Amino acid sequence: MTTEKVSAAQLQVYLKGIDYPVNKQQMLDHARSLNAPQNVMSALENLPERHYNSPTEVEQEFGKTR
Repeated sequence: MTTEKVSAAQLQVYLKGIDYPVNKQQMLDHARSLNAPQNVMSALENLPERHYNSPTEVEQEFGKTR
């Protein structure tokens, strides 16, 4: 799985500047606009569909999917 090669810190690089709360699609769109590499996009795609209120919540969910 490609998400193993991605760290939570790398995800946050491509979510920098996003205004929380956000949903999964908004995170994907934002990361895409910053030209996130495929492994980062895959990691975001593997996150559950929900609203995320902070970067910490994204990191917590990412930790569960690794």
